[in-house]
Amino acid sequence: MIPDRAPVEKDVYHAAPEVVNGAHVPNFQKYKELYLQSIQNPEEFWGRIAKEYYWKTPQTGKFLDYNFDLSKGKIYTKWMEGATTNICYNLLDRNVHQKKLGDKIAFYWEGNDPEDCMQVTYKELLKQVCKFANVLRSQGVKKGDRVSVYMPMMIESVVVMLACTRIGAIHSVVFAGFSAESLCERILDSHCSLLVTADGFYRGDKPINLKQIADEALRKCRDRNFHVGRCIVVKHLGVTEATGATDETCTVKASSDTSQSPPAKRSCYNLQITWNADVDIWWHDLMKGASDKCEPEWCDFEDPLFILYTSGSTGKPKGVQHAVGGYLLYTATTFKYVFDYKPDDVYWCTADIGWITGHSYIVYGPLANGATSVMFEGIPTYPNVSRLWEIIDKYKVTTFYTAPTAIRLLMKYGEEPVKKFSRKSLKILGTVGEPINPEAWLWYYNVVGNSKCPIMDTFWQTETGGHMMTPLPAAIPLKPGSATFPFFGVTPAILNESGEELEGVAEGYLVFKTPWPSIMRTIYGNHQRFETTYFKRFPGYFVTGDGCKRDKDGYYWITGRIDDMLNVSGHLLSTAEVESALIEHAAVAEAATVSHPHPIKGECLYCFVTLRDGHEFTETLVTELKDQVREKIGPIATPDYVQNAPGLPKTRSGKIMRRILRKIARNEKDLGDTSTLADGTVIEELFKNRCRTA
Repeated sequence: MIPDRAPVEKDVYHAAPEVVNGAHVPNFQKYKELYLQSIQNPEEFWGRIAKEYYWKTPQTGKFLDYNFDLSKGKIYTKWMEGATTNICYNLLDRNVHQKKLGDKIAFYWEGNDPEDCMQVTYKELLKQVCKFANVLRSQGVKKGDRVSVYMPMMIESVVVMLACTRIGAIHSVVFAGFSAESLCERILDSHCSLLVTADGFYRGDKPINLKQIADEALRKCRDRNFHVGRCIVVKHLGVTEATGATDETCTVKASSDTSQSPPAKRSCYNLQITWNADVDIWWHDLMKGASDKCEPEWCDFEDPLFILYTSGSTGKPKGVQHAVGGYLLYTATTFKYVFDYKPDDVYWCTADIGWITGHSYIVYGPLANGATSVMFEGIPTYPNVSRLWEIIDKYKVTTFYTAPTAIRLLMKYGEEPVKKFSRKSLKILGTVGEPINPEAWLWYYNVVGNSKCPIMDTFWQTETGGHMMTPLPAAIPLKPGSATFPFFGVTPAILNESGEELEGVAEGYLVFKTPWPSIMRTIYGNHQRFETTYFKRFPGYFVTGDGCKRDKDGYYWITGRIDDMLNVSGHLLSTAEVESALIEHAAVAEAATVSHPHPIKGECLYCFVTLRDGHEFTETLVTELKDQVREKIGPIATPDYVQNAPGLPKTRSGKIMRRILRKIARNEKDLGDTSTLADGTVIEELFKNRCRTA
């Protein structure tokens, strides 16, 4: 229940008058009024918002129909029965033609190197999207087909996503930091018929040969009897033409060709790529003759929009599937209210499009509002640790949305790199990916925001599509580390182990009682897993997998994952997935992975491995195991610690007690209840073998 009034005590941060003036929601009472309306009459609330967008055919049936209780049958959510639309039309055509925003800048693109930059207007973006939509159709892609996208942070990535939505195809974006095996696994699961990638990109001063990784993924697919018909390659590094017969290896050197993405100034780098003429084709060759007019495919409100994979507790990633209409409404609405968006704002989200934050708050939410955004290919510390603040001044950014990991990383360099730049354009700050610790919150508020910019500490998930628990800039006083209150249409509850709702001050499992427009509709190809994962444990509720506490003022505080998942630098990883990668090594008989505190990442991976007979635990083996996880999953999953574990603490039924392993990793001797431990003698040995630097 939302309290009658907001708290006023001294440790609560209130919005400055300049934030309140002209705000969409100017005070707590207005927030509560809108919130109660959204809960008590969702048809009126969301129906009014839906009128802002274009519908080819209007709603003809029920506004909302759903079932969250497995005992009553299949889990489902259906909104605005009969309504049809096209999300690309609403993001581009509507802004260009109806709202006359064609000449407005949609994106400022800032490359890895400060000299590499460009901008694209809404009119230009619409033309590029239509051209590539026609390219997709020429390659046989049709409504419902899946297209895999494995690209760096570049404008063409947005073009591919929106071109898919224009023709009703389903995009599956894979983070460009994932390994060939991870890409292969996602292509296979979604049966993608086409892959779009780039030749390569730089991450700081490190070159990434993306085409080589994509080639390896496609080879792995062929080894498993699945063939991707076409791989479209963007010439991102500004390289010369690669020619030759099938599977020819060529060296392509940097050139001054400016007809494609801005060429990076890297003439010293030679990129070795393999070109398979039966599969590979250059992006620019296909775009040359393509028409910039493309009639959109009109889609049902509940038609699938995209698939985005997130780690699962079984080790097999889950293909989270979102729906066209609900995702449009919710991302547009959350973007408008959470960032208090105004037409003159310049917004910057530092996330990657390979994650849900990039989907919702780089592409769909901002474009639906006709916003101007910054899109950044680089990293916060290259070529120097002032890069983010330099970009804020360069583009006069008003709204800055980043991860606590980035804040903690930059904190260690002190205030001087920040204060070299004015940042006077900033009005709103935000964080995403994990709860932000109060120390980092205060540094962000006082140093980056000059003690005048409210921080939107947003809690949400890949599965939710948009913000669920979040402040609103002018309306909700802030407590450092708290996600504050639910967004419009969101009905949270805190449950105990027995599934009973807890009132007042409480701590337990965070669940949601009713659907919101952008709730995931299913796991692609596995609706039973969707039901089991999110609805089986507590019937009648959507289970987030996160713990939560509520304080005396009604504020919500996210306490982290309750299931076998880890949050490393804001990236959700499965313990089972990491353990599976470790066990594939010939020396490893058994493995267990837990989280360990990390000053920058928040959490890191601490792995226990039990070796097979005849194998020794050495530094060489540790390196091999780290490399194996990196190769199977990607760099983000590389363990920080690997410990020799001759035995693992298990229950009498054989289940590994990760609770105890977490204590050992942290060198905490109070293990709590060990009555269910089958063999207590392993504990002393595990403490003795702890990694000394942990």
